[in-house]
Amino acid sequence: MSLPKIQLSSGDSIAYRVRSGGEETIVLVHGNMTSSKHWDVLLERLDKRFSIYAIDLRGFGESTYHNRIQGIKDFANDLSEIVNALDLQNFYLIGWSTGGAISMQYVVDHPGRCEKLVLLASASTRGYPFYGVKEDGTPDLNRRLKTIEEIEENPTKTLAIQGLYDTGNKEGLKAVWNAAIYTHKKPDETAYEEYVNDMLTQRNLADVYHALNTFNISGTNNGLSEGTDQAKQITIPVLILRGDRDYVVSEEMTQEIVADLGENATYIPLIDSGHSPLIDDLEQLTDKIEAFL
Repeated sequence: MSLPKIQLSSGDSIAYRVRSGGEETIVLVHGNMTSSKHWDVLLERLDKRFSIYAIDLRGFGESTYHNRIQGIKDFANDLSEIVNALDLQNFYLIGWSTGGAISMQYVVDHPGRCEKLVLLASASTRGYPFYGVKEDGTPDLNRRLKTIEEIEENPTKTLAIQGLYDTGNKEGLKAVWNAAIYTHKKPDETAYEEYVNDMLTQRNLADVYHALNTFNISGTNNGLSEGTDQAKQITIPVLILRGDRDYVVSEEMTQEIVADLGENATYIPLIDSGHSPLIDDLEQLTDKIEAFL
Protein backbone atom coordinates (compact mmCIF):
# COMPACT_ATOMS: atom_id res chain seq x y z
CA MET A 1 0.00 0.00 0.00
CA SER A 2 1.38 3.38 -0.99
CA LEU A 3 1.92 5.95 1.75
CA PRO A 4 0.21 9.37 1.71
CA LYS A 5 2.43 12.16 0.41
CA ILE A 6 2.92 15.88 0.86
CA GLN A 7 4.16 18.05 -2.00
CA LEU A 8 7.02 20.37 -1.06
CA SER A 9 7.66 23.79 -2.57
CA SER A 10 10.94 22.35 -3.93
CA GLY A 11 9.02 19.94 -6.15
CA ASP A 12 9.82 16.88 -4.07
CA SER A 13 7.13 14.88 -2.31
CA ILE A 14 7.41 13.48 1.20
CA ALA A 15 5.76 10.22 2.22
CA TYR A 16 4.65 9.56 5.78
CA ARG A 17 3.01 6.98 8.04
CA VAL A 18 0.26 7.71 10.53
CA ARG A 19 -0.70 5.87 13.68
CA SER A 20 -3.96 7.17 15.05
CA GLY A 21 -4.25 7.96 18.74
CA GLY A 22 -5.18 10.67 21.18
CA GLU A 23 -4.70 14.42 21.29
CA GLU A 24 -0.95 14.37 21.98
CA THR A 25 1.13 14.28 18.79
CA ILE A 26 4.57 12.84 18.08
CA VAL A 27 6.60 13.33 14.90
CA LEU A 28 9.32 10.75 14.22
CA VAL A 29 12.40 11.63 12.14
CA HIS A 30 14.55 8.67 11.08
CA GLY A 31 18.29 8.46 10.47
CA ASN A 32 20.63 7.50 7.65
CA MET A 33 20.14 4.17 5.81
CA THR A 34 16.57 3.92 7.17
CA SER A 35 13.11 5.44 6.68
CA SER A 36 9.77 5.59 8.49
CA LYS A 37 9.63 1.81 8.02
CA HIS A 38 12.24 1.31 10.76
CA TRP A 39 10.00 2.95 13.36
CA ASP A 40 7.39 0.17 12.99
CA VAL A 41 7.92 -1.47 16.38
CA LEU A 42 7.79 1.88 18.22
CA LEU A 43 4.67 2.91 16.30
CA GLU A 44 2.99 -0.22 17.59
CA ARG A 45 4.30 0.08 21.15
CA LEU A 46 3.80 3.72 22.16
CA ASP A 47 0.78 4.55 24.28
CA LYS A 48 -2.48 5.17 22.41
CA ARG A 49 -2.71 8.65 23.90
CA PHE A 50 -0.31 9.66 21.13
CA SER A 51 -1.13 10.29 17.49
CA ILE A 52 2.08 9.61 15.59
CA TYR A 53 3.48 10.76 12.24
CA ALA A 54 6.63 9.12 10.86
CA ILE A 55 8.08 10.72 7.74
CA ASP A 56 10.33 9.48 4.94
CA LEU A 57 13.00 12.14 4.55
CA ARG A 58 13.77 13.43 1.06
CA GLY A 59 15.68 10.69 -0.78
CA PHE A 60 14.51 7.83 1.48
CA GLY A 61 11.68 5.32 1.37
CA GLU A 62 8.77 6.47 -0.78
CA SER A 63 9.79 10.15 -0.82
CA THR A 64 11.31 11.60 -3.97
CA TYR A 65 14.79 13.04 -4.48
CA HIS A 66 14.57 15.48 -7.36
CA ASN A 67 16.62 18.15 -5.59
CA ARG A 68 19.87 17.33 -3.76
CA ILE A 69 20.13 18.50 -0.17
CA GLN A 70 23.10 20.70 0.66
CA GLY A 71 22.99 20.33 4.43
CA ILE A 72 20.96 19.36 7.49
CA LYS A 73 19.07 22.65 7.24
CA ASP A 74 17.45 21.48 3.98
CA PHE A 75 15.97 18.46 5.77
CA ALA A 76 14.81 20.74 8.60
CA ASN A 77 13.10 23.02 6.09
CA ASP A 78 11.34 19.99 4.60
CA LEU A 79 10.21 19.01 8.09
CA SER A 80 8.79 22.48 8.60
CA GLU A 81 6.73 22.23 5.42
CA ILE A 82 5.41 18.84 6.51
CA VAL A 83 4.45 20.12 9.96
CA ASN A 84 2.67 23.07 8.36
CA ALA A 85 0.87 20.92 5.79
CA LEU A 86 -0.38 18.59 8.53
CA ASP A 87 -1.27 21.62 10.67
CA LEU A 88 0.53 20.21 13.71
CA GLN A 89 0.71 22.36 16.82
CA ASN A 90 2.36 21.75 20.20
CA PHE A 91 3.81 18.39 19.20
CA TYR A 92 6.70 16.24 20.41
CA LEU A 93 9.65 15.49 18.14
CA ILE A 94 11.81 12.34 18.24
CA GLY A 95 14.94 12.26 16.08
CA TRP A 96 17.07 9.15 15.69
CA SER A 97 20.75 9.48 14.66
CA THR A 98 20.83 11.86 11.65
CA GLY A 99 17.22 12.61 12.53
CA GLY A 100 18.45 14.06 15.81
CA ALA A 101 20.51 16.70 14.01
CA ILE A 102 17.56 17.50 11.75
CA SER A 103 15.24 17.81 14.73
CA MET A 104 17.61 20.13 16.59
CA GLN A 105 17.92 22.37 13.54
CA TYR A 106 14.12 22.42 13.18
CA VAL A 107 13.63 23.47 16.81
CA VAL A 108 16.21 26.25 16.38
CA ASP A 109 14.62 27.57 13.19
CA HIS A 110 10.96 27.22 14.22
CA PRO A 111 10.54 28.01 17.92
CA GLY A 112 7.13 27.65 19.52
CA ARG A 113 5.89 24.61 17.60
CA CYS A 114 7.68 21.68 19.27
CA GLU A 115 7.06 21.27 23.02
CA LYS A 116 9.58 18.53 23.84
CA LEU A 117 12.46 16.95 21.94
CA VAL A 118 13.84 13.42 22.22
CA LEU A 119 17.29 12.77 20.74
CA LEU A 120 17.83 9.04 20.22
CA ALA A 121 21.43 8.03 19.44
CA SER A 122 21.74 11.46 17.88
CA ALA A 123 24.49 13.02 15.85
CA SER A 124 26.23 15.72 17.87
CA THR A 125 25.41 19.41 17.95
CA ARG A 126 28.91 19.64 16.47
CA GLY A 127 28.22 17.28 13.59
CA TYR A 128 29.47 13.80 12.77
CA PRO A 129 33.05 13.91 11.45
CA PHE A 130 34.21 12.08 8.33
CA TYR A 131 37.90 11.47 7.84
CA GLY A 132 40.20 10.45 5.03
CA VAL A 133 41.71 7.00 4.86
CA LYS A 134 45.34 5.94 5.31
CA GLU A 135 47.02 3.45 3.00
CA ASP A 136 46.30 0.64 5.45
CA GLY A 137 42.56 1.44 5.29
CA THR A 138 42.29 2.96 8.77
CA PRO A 139 40.82 6.45 9.33
CA ASP A 140 43.24 9.35 9.04
CA LEU A 141 42.16 11.45 12.02
CA ASN A 142 44.46 14.25 10.92
CA ARG A 143 42.60 14.69 7.62
CA ARG A 144 38.94 15.57 8.03
CA LEU A 145 37.13 15.64 4.71
CA LYS A 146 35.80 19.03 3.62
CA THR A 147 33.95 18.81 0.32
CA ILE A 148 31.16 16.68 -1.10
CA GLU A 149 33.60 15.48 -3.75
CA GLU A 150 35.94 14.13 -1.07
CA ILE A 151 33.01 12.43 0.66
CA GLU A 152 31.87 10.84 -2.59
CA GLU A 153 35.34 9.33 -3.14
CA ASN A 154 35.76 7.98 0.39
CA PRO A 155 36.47 4.27 -0.15
CA THR A 156 35.58 2.77 3.23
CA LYS A 157 32.22 4.42 3.85
CA THR A 158 30.69 6.05 0.80
CA LEU A 159 31.99 3.87 -2.03
CA ALA A 160 31.70 0.65 -0.04
CA ILE A 161 28.09 1.24 1.06
CA GLN A 162 27.07 2.77 -2.26
CA GLY A 163 28.45 -0.33 -3.96
CA LEU A 164 26.15 -2.50 -1.84
CA TYR A 165 23.23 -0.26 -2.80
CA ASP A 166 24.09 -0.29 -6.48
CA THR A 167 24.35 -4.09 -6.63
CA GLY A 168 21.40 -4.76 -4.33
CA ASN A 169 23.71 -6.72 -2.04
CA LYS A 170 21.38 -7.50 0.86
CA GLU A 171 23.76 -9.87 2.60
CA GLY A 172 26.47 -7.23 2.46
CA LEU A 173 24.15 -4.68 4.06
CA LYS A 174 23.22 -7.17 6.76
CA ALA A 175 26.90 -7.74 7.46
CA VAL A 176 27.41 -3.99 7.91
CA TRP A 177 24.41 -3.69 10.23
CA ASN A 178 25.38 -6.79 12.20
CA ALA A 179 28.82 -5.28 12.79
CA ALA A 180 27.71 -1.74 13.64
CA ILE A 181 24.01 -1.69 14.59
CA TYR A 182 22.51 -5.08 15.42
CA THR A 183 25.47 -6.19 17.52
CA HIS A 184 23.35 -7.81 20.23
CA LYS A 185 19.80 -8.50 19.12
CA LYS A 186 18.53 -8.71 15.55
CA PRO A 187 15.07 -8.25 14.05
CA ASP A 188 13.15 -11.39 13.18
CA GLU A 189 13.90 -12.75 9.73
CA THR A 190 10.87 -11.24 8.02
CA ALA A 191 11.34 -7.79 9.53
CA TYR A 192 15.08 -7.80 8.77
CA GLU A 193 14.39 -8.55 5.12
CA GLU A 194 11.89 -5.68 4.99
CA TYR A 195 14.40 -3.33 6.62
CA VAL A 196 17.12 -4.23 4.14
CA ASN A 197 14.77 -3.77 1.18
CA ASP A 198 13.97 -0.36 2.63
CA MET A 199 17.67 0.56 2.94
CA LEU A 200 18.03 0.05 -0.80
CA THR A 201 15.61 2.93 -1.44
CA GLN A 202 18.14 5.54 -0.28
CA ARG A 203 19.37 7.84 -3.06
CA ASN A 204 21.49 10.39 -1.19
CA LEU A 205 24.16 8.58 0.82
CA ALA A 206 27.09 10.93 0.13
CA ASP A 207 24.88 14.00 0.53
CA VAL A 208 23.80 12.88 4.00
CA TYR A 209 27.40 12.13 5.00
CA HIS A 210 28.42 15.61 3.86
CA ALA A 211 25.49 17.21 5.69
CA LEU A 212 26.48 15.46 8.92
CA ASN A 213 30.14 16.37 8.49
CA THR A 214 29.39 20.08 8.09
CA PHE A 215 26.60 20.39 10.69
CA ASN A 216 27.57 22.54 13.67
CA ILE A 217 25.09 24.49 15.80
CA SER A 218 27.46 24.72 18.76
CA GLY A 219 29.50 27.73 19.79
CA THR A 220 32.67 25.71 19.20
CA ASN A 221 34.89 25.13 16.18
CA ASN A 222 34.42 21.44 15.36
CA GLY A 223 37.66 21.13 13.45
CA LEU A 224 36.01 21.97 10.16
CA SER A 225 34.06 25.16 10.79
CA GLU A 226 32.94 27.63 13.40
CA GLY A 227 29.57 26.76 14.88
CA THR A 228 26.46 28.88 14.43
CA ASP A 229 26.03 28.99 18.24
CA GLN A 230 22.32 28.18 17.78
CA ALA A 231 22.23 25.28 20.24
CA LYS A 232 21.62 27.72 23.07
CA GLN A 233 18.35 28.69 21.35
CA ILE A 234 16.93 25.24 22.14
CA THR A 235 15.14 26.04 25.40
CA ILE A 236 12.44 23.35 25.43
CA PRO A 237 12.92 20.17 27.51
CA VAL A 238 15.22 17.70 25.76
CA LEU A 239 15.72 14.01 26.53
CA ILE A 240 19.01 12.57 25.27
CA LEU A 241 19.09 8.77 24.93
CA ARG A 242 22.09 6.69 23.86
CA GLY A 243 22.74 2.98 24.14
CA ASP A 244 25.79 2.14 26.21
CA ARG A 245 27.01 -0.17 23.41
CA ASP A 246 26.45 2.28 20.55
CA TYR A 247 29.29 1.82 18.02
CA VAL A 248 28.01 4.57 15.70
CA VAL A 249 27.53 7.55 18.03
CA SER A 250 30.23 7.84 20.67
CA GLU A 251 29.84 8.88 24.29
CA GLU A 252 32.02 11.89 23.47
CA MET A 253 29.55 13.05 20.81
CA THR A 254 26.68 12.65 23.25
CA GLN A 255 28.52 14.64 25.90
CA GLU A 256 28.95 17.41 23.33
CA ILE A 257 25.17 17.59 23.03
CA VAL A 258 24.82 17.64 26.82
CA ALA A 259 27.34 20.48 27.11
CA ASP A 260 25.86 22.54 24.28
CA LEU A 261 22.19 22.22 25.29
CA GLY A 262 22.79 22.87 28.96
CA GLU A 263 20.34 22.62 31.84
CA ASN A 264 17.21 21.98 29.80
CA ALA A 265 18.63 18.64 28.58
CA THR A 266 18.52 15.34 30.48
CA TYR A 267 20.82 12.49 29.46
CA ILE A 268 19.81 8.90 30.20
CA PRO A 269 22.05 6.04 28.96
CA LEU A 270 20.12 3.01 27.72
CA ILE A 271 21.52 -0.10 29.36
CA ASP A 272 22.78 -2.95 27.17
CA SER A 273 21.64 -1.27 23.96
CA GLY A 274 23.39 -0.29 20.75
CA HIS A 275 22.55 2.19 17.99
CA SER A 276 19.08 0.67 17.58
CA PRO A 277 17.42 0.46 21.01
CA LEU A 278 14.20 -0.19 19.09
CA ILE A 279 15.51 -3.72 18.51
CA ASP A 280 17.77 -4.18 21.54
CA ASP A 281 15.30 -3.16 24.23
CA LEU A 282 12.05 -1.67 22.98
CA GLU A 283 10.47 -1.80 26.45
CA GLN A 284 13.27 0.21 28.05
CA LEU A 285 13.19 2.75 25.21
CA THR A 286 9.42 3.14 25.32
CA ASP A 287 9.40 3.54 29.10
CA LYS A 288 11.98 6.34 28.96
CA ILE A 289 10.17 8.19 26.16
CA GLU A 290 6.72 7.93 27.72
CA ALA A 291 7.97 9.01 31.15
CA PHE A 292 9.52 12.12 29.57
CA LEU A 293 6.58 13.05 27.38
